[in-house]
Amino acid sequence: MPKNKSHSGITKRVKVTGTGKLMRQQTGLRHRLEVKSSKETRDLSGYVPVNKADVKRVRKMLGR
Repeated sequence: MPKNKSHSGITKRVKVTGTGKLMRQQTGLRHRLEVKSSKETRDLSGYVPVNKADVKRVRKMLGR
């Protein structure tokens, strides 16, 4: 049987931590940055865990 391929789009967007958590970048940091305050830009620049409702689907797409 052939190996399963992971979804190439999701592998670029989601990183798996050493403990197995799925982390993604926050949305809202691509455009209209001159309108947003420096604090808002800093807060959006971090990584956040994938929503609990999406974890099962994302894991399946990653092939885990």
